[in-house]
Amino acid sequence: MINRSVLAVAAHPDDIEFVMAGTLLQLSQRGWAVHYFNIANGCCGSTTLSRSQCAAVRLLEAQHAASLIPSTFYPPICDDLEVFYTPSLLAKVSSVVRKASPSIVLTHSLTDYMEDHQNAARLAVGGVFTRSMPSVATEPPFSPFDHDVAIYHAQPHGNRDPMGCIVHPSHFVDVTLQIDRKRELLAAHASQDQWLETTQKINAYLETMMQLNREVGEMSRRAAQKHHRMPYQYAEGWRQHWHLGFSMAGFDPLTAALHDCIIKES
Repeated sequence: MINRSVLAVAAHPDDIEFVMAGTLLQLSQRGWAVHYFNIANGCCGSTTLSRSQCAAVRLLEAQHAASLIPSTFYPPICDDLEVFYTPSLLAKVSSVVRKASPSIVLTHSLTDYMEDHQNAARLAVGGVFTRSMPSVATEPPFSPFDHDVAIYHAQPHGNRDPMGCIVHPSHFVDVTLQIDRKRELLAAHASQDQWLETTQKINAYLETMMQLNREVGEMSRRAAQKHHRMPYQYAEGWRQHWHLGFSMAGFDPLTAALHDCIIKES
């Protein structure tokens, strides 16, 4: 029997809200237990606050957003720009994976516009791969489990890879009815409005999120036509990690759980 638990692993506070929250809301509405984990604490996300002040503000924002889903919150384990694939961080991520015992893991694209995102994805993959290995120590220690897990990678920021090439998902999740709640979740990260506009020229970050989800909705048109369905107005896109080392071939619990609001590219 499938364990109805989903773990979102992201780099920074607000990343889950940008690219994953609509799917988490869909799963939560269907009775799935949601687990919320940002690896870094967001300490560099301000031009006006000190590192410690910024980390404290962003921790409260993330905890509030997680409570609105609702979800189990796991505290960050390192500073911004220190998300690397190291034994120490892998042991901590692996512990969270074992605690959450998910059947679905949602994480960043393996190719994204910044290394924290890419390395967070690698750590998530490594944490799932070691989930059943009793000889692999976790920090803190936690018992392994051996059920199947499917990993899904979100759209990179801008729906493009670091070379500017458009990335097309294999799975489209309809978040049209969840877009207002997703906007509310992202708005919990109010400290990021000024930061993103000043440093990355992302004006009106709530509108940026909605525009990116509209773009993915447009991408769903081709897949919808193949399945004789209507495309989605707003969508989150996912690409499933290859099953080897994680599950039996064909294991796709996201499609099974969200069969009425997902289109899979055939």
